[in-house]
Amino acid sequence: MTVMPIDRIEMADSDELSLDELFDWLERSHVPEGYKVEVVEGAVFMSPQRTVHWRIIRRIVRAIEDRFGVDVNVLSDVRIDFPGEGNGFAPDVVKIADGAEMSPQGGWRHEDVEFVAEVISKDTAANDYGPKKLAYAAAEVPVYLIVDAYIGRCHVFTEPKDGEYLTELSASFGRELDLTDTVVGLTLKTDEFPRD
Repeated sequence: MTVMPIDRIEMADSDELSLDELFDWLERSHVPEGYKVEVVEGAVFMSPQRTVHWRIIRRIVRAIEDRFGVDVNVLSDVRIDFPGEGNGFAPDVVKIADGAEMSPQGGWRHEDVEFVAEVISKDTAANDYGPKKLAYAAAEVPVYLIVDAYIGRCHVFTEPKDGEYLTELSASFGRELDLTDTVVGLTLKTDEFPRD
């Protein structure tokens, strides 16, 4: 991912922009098709969809659909605002709780998120391991999965409490991730995850 070039003077004069106003401004700025835009701690990031990235996302979504059925509320690259100053994320994969309804403004609430998976991009890996992990823990997302195709490793964080995850499981590609004791209740195979 790369930091989106923003007119710093225009943004500096607009300290009071809400996330909605910032995303509206970004939409008017004509973000190139095929790019995902996120705001992490008030900074704007955009990234192109890579083939390896998408193939891993697709395998995770399929595993969730195999477990819950094709009507499961699983999304990709859809904006959800998370706790913290200026956090409008578009997770690579997110599972929303059964029965959850969109807010009156038409977005999903972080309180209804049961699972998040982020597939690492070189330029923004620090976000996934740092501020996004903290925000997901603060939101009490029960399961947070980081997939790092550059090193061929997955990290699963569970048991959010007081803004941090108490449990971490790491496994190399090729090993199965046992998530049967979590809200997703499945075993995720990683043997077909491609490497970058």
